[in-house]
Amino acid sequence: MEMKKVIITGVTGQDGSHMADYLLSQTNHIIVAGVRRLSVSNHKNIEHLKDNPRFRLIDLDITDNSNVDRVIQEERPDFFLNFAANSFVGNSWKMPVNHMMTNCMAVLYQLDSIKNHVPSCRYYNAGSSEEFGDVVQVPQSETHPLRPRSPYGVSKCSARHLVKVYSDSYDLYAVQGWLFNHEGVRRGTDFVTRKITHNIARIKKSIDLNKPFTPLELGNIEAKRDWSDAEDFMDGVWKMMNQEHPKNYVLASGEMHTIREFLYETLNTAGIKFKTTGKGESEKLYTKDNRLIFQVNPEFYRPAEVNELCGDSSSIERDLKWKRKTDFKGLVKKMYNSDFEDLG
Repeated sequence: MEMKKVIITGVTGQDGSHMADYLLSQTNHIIVAGVRRLSVSNHKNIEHLKDNPRFRLIDLDITDNSNVDRVIQEERPDFFLNFAANSFVGNSWKMPVNHMMTNCMAVLYQLDSIKNHVPSCRYYNAGSSEEFGDVVQVPQSETHPLRPRSPYGVSKCSARHLVKVYSDSYDLYAVQGWLFNHEGVRRGTDFVTRKITHNIARIKKSIDLNKPFTPLELGNIEAKRDWSDAEDFMDGVWKMMNQEHPKNYVLASGEMHTIREFLYETLNTAGIKFKTTGKGESEKLYTKDNRLIFQVNPEFYRPAEVNELCGDSSSIERDLKWKRKTDFKGLVKKMYNSDFEDLG
């Protein structure tokens, strides 16, 4: 197998670190990992890779056009995988300009530099189910219209148009798959799934030790999502990068679950028996001995919610033989057990 060079951005995050793991185990390629501010970044997710001779960190700020251009010109990668992004949808209303710079302009810098210096490089930008937004059909396939309902969704749609324009206009191999919600043990604790498993593990520890605890608070728990294991998606992304011709695909489980279901499944996995009171914004969960476990906090509601995201990944399953391995209950169990063990 020929050894090639792969640049991965966002390597300290969930997707970038899992992709580095995947490529180091499944290929003999060299991984060049771009990290902004090398000395201060949180490297927890890649600490285990630092001694690997095929893994190298470089200083790369994707919002700095000259920095991006210099790196691509010097490294001349065979593949460029862009996982770096502002990916927390809730924050995009507070920082819309920042989201557009990081999620859209950065993509333009990368594509233009690849076009100028190494047009044979294959390019991937991480897309999102949030691009579909105000959905008109369930499930959503590659043909569903783009109808974003958040600045984050807009930023990803804008990047998608750039990817297509550069691919069509300059004959670049450039793709942007639609990745539906994908979670795991490396998910940030500000994302709802990890927020749930991390806090329920904390509460379970306190219950076991008969100590007081603060309840978990969430916003709209009726919102429905299509959740998969992030590790399963890496194989799909790499298959997307190695087609004869560039084509975008949806990666998803094809199942919808509410945030309430994720919460209840985590509590069941933890072995915490609970009872419910109230409805809507006044809903609360208590232990059998009346200690408050969870309550809805209306302050966490989004200005515009996307309620029914569910992906149809039948195209990539048929064309590229991709298939997810971890089901919903398996994902919850994996995340909760990891969080519980981390608490010692």
